Amino acid sequence: MRCQNCGCELEKKITDLPFKITHDSIIIIKKLPVLQCQNCNEYLIEDPVMKKVENILCKVDKTAELEILSYAAV
Repeated sequence: MRCQNCGCELEKKITDLPFKITHDSIIIIKKLPVLQCQNCNEYLIEDPVMKKVENILCKVDKTAELEILSYAAV
């Protein structure tokens, strides 16, 4: 698959990404599988992974300012 930004090849990586779910709340999901560009570092979250991320984000405590979760553990 190619990067939509620069056209270079995407490769599978494991990374940590933040998701802002409210004005005051950020969730960091660790060990998240993504496709990342070798050239410009843009990333793509594949549909099955994003569906799981959405399920994770729906269940978190939205009153917490910061929460760190492991993708593999949930």
